[in-house]
Amino acid sequence: MKILIVYVHDEEKSFTSALKNLAVKVLTENGHEVKVSDLYAQKFNAVAGRQDFEELSNPDYFNYMLEQKNAAGKNIFAEDVRVEQEKVKWADFVIIQSPVWWFSTPAILKGWFDRVFATGVTWDFGAIYDKGLLRGKKGMLSITTGGPHELYKPNGAHQATIEQVLYPINRGTLYFCGMDVLPPFVAWATFGVGDEGRKKYLEEYKQRLFDLENTEPILKHV
Repeated sequence: MKILIVYVHDEEKSFTSALKNLAVKVLTENGHEVKVSDLYAQKFNAVAGRQDFEELSNPDYFNYMLEQKNAAGKNIFAEDVRVEQEKVKWADFVIIQSPVWWFSTPAILKGWFDRVFATGVTWDFGAIYDKGLLRGKKGMLSITTGGPHELYKPNGAHQATIEQVLYPINRGTLYFCGMDVLPPFVAWATFGVGDEGRKKYLEEYKQRLFDLENTEPILKHV
């Protein structure tokens, strides 16, 4: 498979980085083609705006979604957006490697979705979910949390499961655009589990990567 890893962390010594590095190694050794979008290293601009287009269809009234649609038809996205879109088009499988921040992800990843998953590129009017433009591709979140699993149980302090926290990405973004979505890989409380706990997570993730092609999606288009 052709696999894109969208890596979201600004510290190369982080556990998020360790998971990314493991994925590159294991997947490459198993014959997959791998590309990495290192958003912080690329200094990816998280803010959507007029700069995302080489020209505007309506300079007098800016509508971002309609300008995306126009740019998709004319291939006039700004270069940084176009480069990322080409990676998504190339990939059979997209892994999002990110920490969980405030029941969501770092802003740079949200900005990547805003700018790269454009109208006319990953979805379109009348082309969502089973008709999404990324139909036939798969996606998966690989995430780290600061808090333990107990916080994310139905009766835990958060009063929200990790599935509920990740719902906006799993269903509202990846599945919305036509992708089949695999169960997330979650490394809980990476600050607190110690070296042995982190080693265990790496072994578990390695096994998940070995089984990637045979893992049943939690959201699947038929």
